[in-house]
Amino acid sequence: MPTHEERMQKKQAVVRGRIESARHERGILLLNTGNGKGKSSAAFGVVARALGHGFKVGVVQFVKGRSDTGEEAFFRQQPNVTWHVGGEGFTWETQDKERDAKAAQAAWDVACQHLADPGVGLVVLDEMTYAFKYGWLDLDAVIAKLLSRPAMQHVIVTGRAAPQALRDAADTVSDIGMEKHAFQAGVKAMPGLEW
Repeated sequence: MPTHEERMQKKQAVVRGRIESARHERGILLLNTGNGKGKSSAAFGVVARALGHGFKVGVVQFVKGRSDTGEEAFFRQQPNVTWHVGGEGFTWETQDKERDAKAAQAAWDVACQHLADPGVGLVVLDEMTYAFKYGWLDLDAVIAKLLSRPAMQHVIVTGRAAPQALRDAADTVSDIGMEKHAFQAGVKAMPGLEW
């Protein structure tokens, strides 16, 4: 039986080999989807990381209509962040498909400005997958635009029920599951954790 040191040396050789074989540099399309909590939070963690490296960041929120979230309050104070709240709220709140579709299209127009700007290193399209679920945006046209963005620009798309074509187009897909959630036990959404 190999010792711990022998196992770690073998693992180290495998990891170093993979690092050595990864030679390409280009922008990455990430997708955070699934029914679990943390899709947007994970994206905003990457926003902090990107800012730490001096990137300019564009955030476009497609569904969330509120402007009192902790992440927005924090990131709007950062000089390299452009933040756009484009949603009208969740569809069960608005109950107005036409208004929601117009809001999604307006948010997409803002997103396209970021996706055309090579000076923006990271674009976050928060809760965008709902725009496909409800037919507010054309999936093929959006994917074409995502794939034609500046070569070194990273994009993160968040939201539940990501369509397969978007999953296929993405370089990295995280399907975030839920084991349990405090809300199911009657705990209110809490500031600083949920918004």
